[in-house]
Amino acid sequence: MENFRRTLSRLNKKLPLKLAATLLAGSTLLSSLLGLFRDRLFNSMYYLTYPTGADAYTVAFTVPDFMFVILVSGALSVSFIPVFNQRLAKGNKRSAWALSTSIINLMALVTLIASILIIIFAEPLVRYVVGPGLDESSRGLAVSMMRVIAVSPFLFAIATVVTSMQQAVGRFAFFALAPAIYNVGIIIGLLFFTHGINLFGWQLFEGGIMGVALGVVLGAMLQLIVSCLGLYGMGFDYRFKIFWKNKGFRQVLRLLPPRSLDQGIDYVNSIVETNLASRMAAGSVLAYRQVMNLSYVPINLIGVAISTAAFPKMTERIGQGRPDLFKKELQSVLRVIIWLALPVTVVAFFARGYVINFIVNGGDPYMASILAVMSLSILFRSIYFIAARSFYAQQDTKTPLYISFFTIGMNIVLAVWFTLGLDMGVQGLAWAAVITAIVEVAILFSLMSRRIDGLFDAPFVSAVTRMMSAAGFTALISYVMVSLFPLQADDESFFATFPKFVLIAGVSLLSYVLISYLFKLSEAQPVIRRAWKILFGRIPVKSKK
Repeated sequence: MENFRRTLSRLNKKLPLKLAATLLAGSTLLSSLLGLFRDRLFNSMYYLTYPTGADAYTVAFTVPDFMFVILVSGALSVSFIPVFNQRLAKGNKRSAWALSTSIINLMALVTLIASILIIIFAEPLVRYVVGPGLDESSRGLAVSMMRVIAVSPFLFAIATVVTSMQQAVGRFAFFALAPAIYNVGIIIGLLFFTHGINLFGWQLFEGGIMGVALGVVLGAMLQLIVSCLGLYGMGFDYRFKIFWKNKGFRQVLRLLPPRSLDQGIDYVNSIVETNLASRMAAGSVLAYRQVMNLSYVPINLIGVAISTAAFPKMTERIGQGRPDLFKKELQSVLRVIIWLALPVTVVAFFARGYVINFIVNGGDPYMASILAVMSLSILFRSIYFIAARSFYAQQDTKTPLYISFFTIGMNIVLAVWFTLGLDMGVQGLAWAAVITAIVEVAILFSLMSRRIDGLFDAPFVSAVTRMMSAAGFTALISYVMVSLFPLQADDESFFATFPKFVLIAGVSLLSYVLISYLFKLSEAQPVIRRAWKILFGRIPVKSKK
């Protein structure tokens, strides 16, 4: 027990920005790899053999996810963390704990009510809102799975508040580990629950695709347990009470609605996409959703991880009354995100067949065609997270909300026009998402540049121009590599295609780093120095003349 406590203490230490970003990126990578394995396993079991059931499973997720997103999700963290940090910075732990315990209890109560409502109204929600194009058997299956998955928002809500507290004080270990644990739960559902659950000879559950829904609930429970381990040593004083008169609590409640609406409006687009995809060929709902998830792997690794790690420091700069340091911090983080996202966008586009092969054995041309379009959104979606957080750090949650009203409305109009009007199919949904991502980032930074004089100064513009030039050369190299090592018809297994993909991606990314170094981009220098040290054991020092 003592060793366990020491381990918890070491894991719960406050981490500096670079180490926190590295940890978050590493854990996001682990979670993404588990997610790819989860999707590959699911596709081999259902997408290729039971596409209507796979669509039903995807539809069942939509409403519970929407309730979690609109009530909790990122809305809570960006509203809660600045206020919570203010209390701790002033040494007022009593107020900070009252704020935390109030948010936990309120979110638990609200999501519990939401979960009950989803269970009651699952059938009309599937029939009229998210899955009108499903046949009767698929619709009934989606309703049953939705009622099981409806428990997850309640569990996620508590876990989110707990991890937000840890994030606010620079504790990232269990915050980073929690999403990976969630995927482990779903994988357990796929591997074991789908074959039935027996206890002492009693058949508790017959199995089938419903076992995946049970895995979702298990994953949510495991995530909550792991999240709570991060509270060790914080001295958190939980009370079964909501402190309505706490000023911090009331301040969070004022900040929460705009961000919740922002998140909710954004997810309304997902509901519309699911609705439209359900009217297309069997498997379209799952195909689009999984390609969207694939595109978000690098977005989470780059945009979300880096901006999440940088957010507490940005709020601290604002709290110190140092807009100059805030500008410097924002420019630095933005440059790193752009530099990392550009080559990934290039590789995802040219090697899309290999990428799809990771989740569908033998690949899938339908999904690959969707990824060809969605890969273009990787850069702009990665930038979006730091763009939005630059407003949240200033405790401005309304401006991103107003922009979301416009861009999501535009996205829905484009999606309906492209799919139903121009008959572009699922690719129409992808093009609508790409255009929306570009427009949203452009508006956010246009407004932020008015608040921060010289945000896009000459050195910054010069650096981004050189990054884009390096990406252009990398695109040529990626095209040549894919032409030399094309995906063959007999390349079905993961182990047959992975070495080729590693070669294509490795040569492309290495070329990008070297070209960036030649273009004197500061982001490439640490990578070159680290690689030199690994290969040769020391970094050369220029002699002074």
